[in-house]
Amino acid sequence: MEQYQRPTWIQLWAGQIIEMTIIALLMVFLMRIFIQNFHIDGQSMEPTLHNQEYVLVYKGAYLLQPPQRGDIIVFQYPPDPQEDYVKRIVAIPGDIISVVGQSVIVNGVILHEPYINSRDDSNPYPSFTNRIVGPGEYFVMGDNRGDSSDSRAWGFVPRQNIIGKVVIVYWPLNENNLGLLPDASKVFARVRQ
Repeated sequence: MEQYQRPTWIQLWAGQIIEMTIIALLMVFLMRIFIQNFHIDGQSMEPTLHNQEYVLVYKGAYLLQPPQRGDIIVFQYPPDPQEDYVKRIVAIPGDIISVVGQSVIVNGVILHEPYINSRDDSNPYPSFTNRIVGPGEYFVMGDNRGDSSDSRAWGFVPRQNIIGKVVIVYWPLNENNLGLLPDASKVFARVRQ
């Protein structure tokens, strides 16, 4: 008959260390799959996001639901997929969009956008009317409309280029941005498909 030997405190301690290491590695792996940090480089999303801020992007946001109007997303820039951009979705597949001066019209509804940079009322791009957003495409714009390279210049963002949704600013926190992004859903509440 075999005799049972109790593990020593060193064996117990080593087992705990190995277990905690495996759990930590698993958590890091899962976070890398679903969450990515992103560095804001430029002022195209002022005043919502600021130059040199760091944000967390939830890459699993659109696994069960499609991107929505008002979402701030990080995506691969269509003319050069090696570059990542951050912009706000203004129109989704099936929408009809017009941009006349500073006015943005989606499905016949003029948007009243409190998040745009009110100090800059310029539009460096030509006005257009009644562009239809195709299946699997999104029309995006920066909140700093006078200083943003966006869908007005280079067209729609394909769904496969979307990396994820910006969910929080984590560095640095300042007086008008305490980490949380303002909810923009009310801006699009009257817009019907």
